[in-house]
Amino acid sequence: QVRLEESGGGLVQAGGSLRLSCAASRSTFSSYVTGWFRQAPGKEREFVASISWSGLGTAYVESVKGRFTVSRANSKTTVYLQMNNLKPEDTGVYYCAAKLPGAKTYTDWGQGTQVTVSS
Repeated sequence: QVRLEESGGGLVQAGGSLRLSCAASRSTFSSYVTGWFRQAPGKEREFVASISWSGLGTAYVESVKGRFTVSRANSKTTVYLQMNNLKPEDTGVYYCAAKLPGAKTYTDWGQGTQVTVSS
């Protein structure tokens, strides 16, 4: 099991930027696929982005393509989500999650960090 902790959330105006971090408790985190999810008030949690263990493979939900970038630190124990040109609809609690390659579901989750984008 990997313990994950998100940070970097906050309040920002539309058009602004934030960088979220997901720090892992174990070095074996470098072997995991890491995903970012978000949940807006009254809505279901949705996938935002993911990055492979190598950092070479990434995926994004259509609504954030060209604005968000997911990356891994060289140490591979931290994953980032750079969010630019934020919109009010990006508001929500952002979670990072991890799974082993090939696993169908994410098995380890952080507590989440709040992102609020004002118009």
